Amino acid sequence: MIDQETIQRIMDAARIEEVIGDFVSLKKRGANHIGCCPFHNEKTPSFYVSPSKGIFKCFGCGEAGDVVAFLKKHEHFTYPEALRWLAQKYHIEIQEEEQTEEQKERQNERDALFHVSDFAQKYFADLLYNDEMGRAVGLSYFHGRGLSDEVIKNFGLGYCLDEWSNFTDHARKNGYSDIVLEKTGLTIFKEDTKKAYDRFRGRVMFPIYSISGRVLGFSGRVLSSEKQAAKYVNSPDSDIYNKSKILYGLYQARSAISKANKCYLVEGNIDVISMHQSGVENTVASCGTSLTTEQIRLIKRYTPNVTVLYDGDSAGIKAALRAVNLLFAEGMHVRCVLFPDGEDPDSYAQKYGSTALQEYLASHEDNFVMFKTRVLLDGVKNDPIRKAELVKETVNTIALVPDLLERTEYVAQCAHLLGVPEEALASELAKAINQNRQKSYEEAKKEETAQAAPANPASPEVSETPVSPAPSVTAVNMPVAACERHLVQLLLNYGTHTLSQTILGDDGAPQEVTCSVAEIVVSELLSDELSFSDPLCQRIFEYYCDVVTRGETPDASHFATIDDEALRSFAISLMLDTWRISDTWRQKQIFVPSVEDNLQVDLTESILSFKVKCIDDRIAENARQLRAAKDDDEMMMILANKKELINIRRQLGLALHRVIN
Repeated sequence: MIDQETIQRIMDAARIEEVIGDFVSLKKRGANHIGCCPFHNEKTPSFYVSPSKGIFKCFGCGEAGDVVAFLKKHEHFTYPEALRWLAQKYHIEIQEEEQTEEQKERQNERDALFHVSDFAQKYFADLLYNDEMGRAVGLSYFHGRGLSDEVIKNFGLGYCLDEWSNFTDHARKNGYSDIVLEKTGLTIFKEDTKKAYDRFRGRVMFPIYSISGRVLGFSGRVLSSEKQAAKYVNSPDSDIYNKSKILYGLYQARSAISKANKCYLVEGNIDVISMHQSGVENTVASCGTSLTTEQIRLIKRYTPNVTVLYDGDSAGIKAALRAVNLLFAEGMHVRCVLFPDGEDPDSYAQKYGSTALQEYLASHEDNFVMFKTRVLLDGVKNDPIRKAELVKETVNTIALVPDLLERTEYVAQCAHLLGVPEEALASELAKAINQNRQKSYEEAKKEETAQAAPANPASPEVSETPVSPAPSVTAVNMPVAACERHLVQLLLNYGTHTLSQTILGDDGAPQEVTCSVAEIVVSELLSDELSFSDPLCQRIFEYYCDVVTRGETPDASHFATIDDEALRSFAISLMLDTWRISDTWRQKQIFVPSVEDNLQVDLTESILSFKVKCIDDRIAENARQLRAAKDDDEMMMILANKKELINIRRQLGLALHRVIN
């Protein structure tokens, strides 16, 4: 186990905007950073990161937490794995406490697949340069494809010897179990004889990395001319590897993609590596599958702009057309480059050089909708039925484009190209968009129905719906729920701020004392025996009561690390201020006071407004008691209590400078 002192040093060093910025493209907005959420599909950014508070929150899906929570969710790390990742990033040496056997076994079970994958990559890479057959076969192949030693090592390429169980025997000698070797797919065991053999024997090896640089699996290319052997073999899906959710080369390309604000998408591993070597480092490929929605969303974390590169033959064109609708459906801006017939990015770079490749990409980039329309138009000729089908196909593609202006321009260009009236195309487009919306609505209703059952039937009032924070304004005239949340928001964001309070001393004379916001709120509410109707607000208040009564300093970051997802999401939504004052006011010499400037007034009004709300609740209860009264004496007591409550409510109104009936 990692000792607490080391954990604290890791958390102190970790900058949440840097860590999340490795996985998500963030833009600064005021005191926060904002980007598209990596945990659900969205076209408008609602994912906020607060460097000052060390927290993140998505106001779309509700995911929230600190830097460790992000890594656990995004990379599927355990808590210790997330801490080790951060320690490595910030060069912090880990001091560990002695673990129990049970803890060691549990951790080893989780780490084993990663460890053996990393071990295999190093072994295959070593064979490539330090084994005679590795150099003669594997390294010769890579050099023959024009790859330099630098790019070979950058991508961790290697070679698996053409022997039945060379790697398996080596892994066993180093303590790796057959179970782990089989789960990663590195070793195959025959069911009848249980004989082991290497899955990738006689192949050059392309390790596949996660975004954070961990080896997840492999792709192996055969070098023999044996017809029965598949050209490429990939690792099977496992607990750490899912080929439909991974892009080859993304680990090496992610920074270049963000910098260029564009991603080139190619078909094969060699194409990716060749493009990187040619200076086009913002290039990735799907891992042995057709392009998937999950892979597109990976790209979208870094850029919405994709240029698809495919071979110029008919198969390459068909592959390009299959991908376009998926890309548009995810809100991507798509362009296309087709290479001459018989060429691909790798062969073109080898034949003409890096400079010519970059020039070709720049000069042959085409609008994908127009490209698709032109390709399909070539097969229509003068057939009116096929032309009508083409119009519908074109319209269905344009309907997937989320931006109105972009759709309008596509309609104008395609109408001219197809030779049909622009109004007719626009009319068909409106029908297609309505059909898509209806389909999305029906799917959403199905999903809503499936998730209708509450997570905790005993507490139906506790909602796990993400709560968007209100701007930090005074609590006057707020609805009941907003009134409670605003007071809790002050506790979370300014609980440790100190304010001057005037109280009566033992001699009856007024005197100034300094108290924290948390102390003031706790004292005011406990003295009047008040509580929150919202259970999440009440739980946060109870934490502050407990800490303040013990004489300790409350820490709002406590709620960023708790296991209760609903409470964590709710608290962080109140801690993150997504509103900021426009610079235009300052430019016009209008200076708007900050929250801190008005904190004294805001806190006083918030407490008084909360008390009014509590009095209203008691008056409502009094009315219910009055209706149920059994005799005149009971009725008179209830009416006397009501009169007292109304008097208190009127006094609170005077303090708030409001007339309360």
